[in-house]
Amino acid sequence: MLDVLIVGAGISGISAACHLEQRCPDKSYAILEGRDNLGGTWDLFRYPGIRSDSDMHTFGFGFKPWTNPKAISDGESIRQYLEDTAKEFSVSDKIRYGHRVEAANWDSVRKLWVVSAVQANGERVTIESRLLFMCSGYYDYAKGYTPDYPGLESFAGQLIHPQQWPEDLDYKGKKVAVIGSGATAVTIVPNMVEDAAALTMIQRSPTYLFSRPAKDALANFLNAVLPDKWAFALTRWKNITLQNFTYKTARKKPEKIKKLLLKAVRKSLGEDFDIDTHFTPRYNPWEERLCLIPDDDFLTAVREKKVEMVTDTISRFEAGGVRLTSGKLVEADIVVSATGLNMQFMGGVKFTLDDVALDLSQRFYYQGMMFSEVPNLIQTFGYINASWTLRADLNSAFVCDLLKELDKRGAAVCTPKLRASEKDMQPQATIDGFNPGYMQRGLHLFPKQGEHEPWRNTQDYLLDRKLLTPKLFDDSVLQFEPAEDAAA
Repeated sequence: MLDVLIVGAGISGISAACHLEQRCPDKSYAILEGRDNLGGTWDLFRYPGIRSDSDMHTFGFGFKPWTNPKAISDGESIRQYLEDTAKEFSVSDKIRYGHRVEAANWDSVRKLWVVSAVQANGERVTIESRLLFMCSGYYDYAKGYTPDYPGLESFAGQLIHPQQWPEDLDYKGKKVAVIGSGATAVTIVPNMVEDAAALTMIQRSPTYLFSRPAKDALANFLNAVLPDKWAFALTRWKNITLQNFTYKTARKKPEKIKKLLLKAVRKSLGEDFDIDTHFTPRYNPWEERLCLIPDDDFLTAVREKKVEMVTDTISRFEAGGVRLTSGKLVEADIVVSATGLNMQFMGGVKFTLDDVALDLSQRFYYQGMMFSEVPNLIQTFGYINASWTLRADLNSAFVCDLLKELDKRGAAVCTPKLRASEKDMQPQATIDGFNPGYMQRGLHLFPKQGEHEPWRNTQDYLLDRKLLTPKLFDDSVLQFEPAEDAAA
C-alpha cells in the first residue's frame, strides 16, 4: 500500500512528487500516467508555435528556477524543464507510464483508496493508497472540441484539430483557414503564415489581446548579477504582483482596462484598421481569458497583411472551403478548428464510496481542492487568471502538511464535512464570472462552490497562500478519524 497515489505526470503531478521528495521523504508514492511520456499538455500538443500562455517565472515551479532567457517559452523547452525537474528531484523512477486510471473506490473499513488502472497492453492492475491526489488536468486528452459543422462531409480539403496535430502535415504553399480566436488560434497563425500560400483567421467574436516581450529584460539582468534562486524569486514576485493587480483592476474597473488593451492593439495595427469589428470583444476583460502575444507576433502578421481577419459566423463547409453567413467563401485546402477543449473532470475516473457511485458534481469544493463528505481525495485545479503552477505548488505543499498532520494525530482519514448550519447551503457556480465556451459546456461536471468559506474556490493566489496552511486542520470542517482500525 502506498501513502500517496498521484494520477497524472504533467505540471501538477511533477509538482506533487517533488514536494513529497523534499518534505516527506519517508512516505511512499507513485505516479500513474496514461501516456508514454511525462509532460501532460506539453507532451500532447504539437501544433506550430506551441508555447506557454503565461510567463515561465510563474508557470515554472517555485522550487526550480527558470533560467532560460525566454520568459514566454516554447513547448519543447517546457517539456525539457519538466524532464530535468523530475530527474533532479528523483521523481522519474516513480512514474508508471501507460497506466490509465478508470476507477477509484474508497474502502471505509480499510481506510484507503483502491484504484483500478488499465495498462497499455490491456492488463488491469489495482493499486491501494491512503491518499489519492488527482493531477490529471481538466480536459479530455482523447479529443478536442469540434462544432458540428454543416456540410463538412463535402469539404475536399483536410480538417485538423490542434489537439491531434499530424506530425507530417505539409501546409507549404496551401490555403489555410484557422477557425477560432483564443490562445491556440493566435499562436498557430503567426507560425504558419510564412509557409502557407494564404491564411485566413475566422472568428465568431474577438478576444482581448495583450503583448509582452518573449524575453523579460529585468529577469535576464537579475540572472546576470544574482544567484539563480534570488533572481527567480524576485522576478516571480514581480510578475505575481503585477498580474494580481491587473486582474483585480479589470474586475473593478473593466472599462479602464478595456480602454488600455484596445489602445495597445490600435497602436500595433494603426488608426485605419477596423479595431471595432475584429478586436473589440462583446464582454469585459477577464470574463474570458486574455490572450498573451509574445513580441507582438500575431498583430505583426495582421499589420503586414500576412493573415486576413474575418469576423463572421460559419454557414456551411463546401468543397472549396468555408462559406460564411455573409455569403463570403473562404477558400481553404486545410482548415484548423482551433475551437477549444472538451472539459473532463478528474480524467473521467469513476469514483465510488464503498462501491456506491459517487457524483462529485453534487458535492461542494473545500478550499478548491477537496470535496464535501469525501475522505482523503485531493484535486489540483489551477487558476484561470494566473499560472496553473501557482495553485499546483500550493496544493502539493498542503498534501505534505496533511500527511504530517495525520501522523501527528495518529489518524488515517481526513474528510471535509459540512457543518449542521451548512446542510442546506445553496450551490454556486464552480468559478465566478468566467464564461468561455469550454467552461459553459463542461462546468456542470464539476463540484460547486458554497456560499462562504471554506467552500469557495477563490481563484486568488495571494489569498490562497494565507488560507492553505496547517491552520485549516483546526477549522472544524476537516474531520480526522483514527488509524488504529485501519488495515496494516
